Amino acid sequence: METRGGVPARPPSYEGVWRFTAPAVDVSVPQARHAVRDLLARQGVPVHEDIRHGLLLIVSELVTNAVRHAALLSPEIAVEVAIGPEWVRVSVEDNHPYRPKALEADHGQTGGRGLLLVKEIALESGGACDVEHTAGGGKIIWAALPLAPMAPGPGAADDRVTSPRRDPSAP
Repeated sequence: METRGGVPARPPSYEGVWRFTAPAVDVSVPQARHAVRDLLARQGVPVHEDIRHGLLLIVSELVTNAVRHAALLSPEIAVEVAIGPEWVRVSVEDNHPYRPKALEADHGQTGGRGLLLVKEIALESGGACDVEHTAGGGKIIWAALPLAPMAPGPGAADDRVTSPRRDPSAP
């Protein structure tokens, strides 16, 4: 460990929990995303760029859902960011009692896939997500992601498929 003037230097601590509230209106979506992005930068959180992008998309989806589906019973929402040594967890709380489930993709619908997207981003990164009831009858929807991408497991191919089209010669 490096020392400065005989005192051991410690790496800056980025761990903690931050919570803010916002009105359940459309403008709160980009404001929440920017607040989380700025918090990660200000705290010096060593989050991998791909994980950061996924996390910010999750924030947008969760706040959008609260604005669209809970605003009538919850004119204010709360966003919480908890950062640990290896994980970052974001949650959005509202006072609406309905507990949504991640929907399966229905190609005939133009919406209703936000939580499915959140679930897929979390699982793909090695994280988790869930919905919990609050003591006041509302809900908290959260997602936790590792700060670094998962290392490929034994036997995992290094050339991962990055496109849904597997055969490059296919149309």
